[in-house]
Amino acid sequence: MAGMTVLSATSRGLSRVVMMATVLGAGACGDDGNSGESATGGTGTVGPTSPPTTSPTTSESAGSTSGSDAATATDSAGSDSQTGTTSGAPTGSTAGESSSGVGTSTGAIDSTGAIDETTSGSSSTGPAPPVCGNGLLEDGEACDDGNDFDKDSCSNLCTKVPCDQQEGNPGDLLSFIWIANSSQGTVSKINTKTGVEVGRYRVEGGSPSRTSVNLMGDVAVSSRDPGGVTKIAAREVDCKDKNGNGMIETSKGANDILAFGSDECVLWTKKIPSPGYGFGPRATAWEGGKPDPDTCVSPTPRLWFGWMDGGNVAHFERVDGDTGQTLDTVMYPWKPGYSPYGGAVNAVGDFFVTGLSTQPAISINAQTLAVTDFGIPQGCKYGMTLDTNGNIWNGGCNDSSVYHYDMQAKVWSNIGNAGGSRVNGMMADADGNVWGAGSNPCRLVHIDAATKKYVNNNIPLPGCQAPWGVSIDIDGYVWVVDMSASRAFKVHPETYQVELTVQGLIGPYTYSDMTGAALNAQVNPQ
Repeated sequence: MAGMTVLSATSRGLSRVVMMATVLGAGACGDDGNSGESATGGTGTVGPTSPPTTSPTTSESAGSTSGSDAATATDSAGSDSQTGTTSGAPTGSTAGESSSGVGTSTGAIDSTGAIDETTSGSSSTGPAPPVCGNGLLEDGEACDDGNDFDKDSCSNLCTKVPCDQQEGNPGDLLSFIWIANSSQGTVSKINTKTGVEVGRYRVEGGSPSRTSVNLMGDVAVSSRDPGGVTKIAAREVDCKDKNGNGMIETSKGANDILAFGSDECVLWTKKIPSPGYGFGPRATAWEGGKPDPDTCVSPTPRLWFGWMDGGNVAHFERVDGDTGQTLDTVMYPWKPGYSPYGGAVNAVGDFFVTGLSTQPAISINAQTLAVTDFGIPQGCKYGMTLDTNGNIWNGGCNDSSVYHYDMQAKVWSNIGNAGGSRVNGMMADADGNVWGAGSNPCRLVHIDAATKKYVNNNIPLPGCQAPWGVSIDIDGYVWVVDMSASRAFKVHPETYQVELTVQGLIGPYTYSDMTGAALNAQVNPQ
């Protein structure tokens, strides 16, 4: 077979080429434009808030993880021993010595003349009971870090705390949504709990669109024309003091945008040689990876993204997450129109990609780089997501449908009556729900993944104009990005109440895993 080329350079100077092929049909529909509004900055308007509990259905997936370079840690253990020597003085005194200290006994003579001793220190008849919090690993303790902080790696009961329950991992790290301001050439970092925009950053290239967040909270932003990819750190501790002045210079809000190349939380940028708007990188997704259970140090993830050359061949690059250096390239015949449209990664790192309308739907194996082509549904597919069972969901453009690919049955199905002509961005949550950003009319769509039935196909979003992207935050709330209204809505998944509205975005055109919660649901299923 001829047509698909794989270039692998996982070690410097080494590459391999594999040729494969496919037979594809013809036809495609065009990309949708976007509108932008000037604004003074992102602000949050907060409504009544109560945390979501559980959604109607649940589903689970299992998978292994990939990654490298996990650190380990060991605890030091101490033990006590004691021997005693008694002197025959009438008042009686006993001294016992060990490597860790000295114990003494004092006593009085009773009516029989024997010494009645009261001992202070360790008992001479056995070891002292373990003391949690003394910094020594003793019998019955899984750990002992010597402090009274209950939410680090060791609890106050001297039991190990799972990584996902430790403070700052992953809840605090994934408490941001990253929305591209396509008309401005920037990306906004918004706190999902407060709705406050805490940073805005210039990115490589122009017309940024897709954002993907890894499990450390860092974002990758893909720009369509000129083509480019940018990585930005979520935590200031991970930023780089590039000018050596002893401080981190970075954006602190919507109106504090530093010049391109000067923000020290922008870790790397990468130019893409795509020949124009329709060819620039779109499908973008980080790999996951579980942290070491003892140290909670996560392996450095790799990043996937796809673009198209002038010959309508798709280039899927996997790059080093620390440097942006290309590690692997898979080339696959695409169709005229637009570069690979939507992307997502499963628990083992396989990259799933769907094209616009009748363009292909494929996956790339994380280990072998082999391509699987899933065919296409009968209709115009748009934004995509993976549910926790690994099934593909696509929004529908102009036919009032969404599309589902069942990985077990290997069949596409159309789910009609979507409540309007379009469902644009799609996102699956950890509780068995799939959400869609609907337009014509504007609305939020809720689907039960297990039954493939609409729970509600017309959830109102007051003030909406053209909802285009949808994402889930770490607390389970649904976020909808409206490209025409230049705002984002935070919606309660059970009551459908709009809890918060963020304004001041500029031509926001993002429909991808903007928070990292979808990746977290794949890697750490409930």
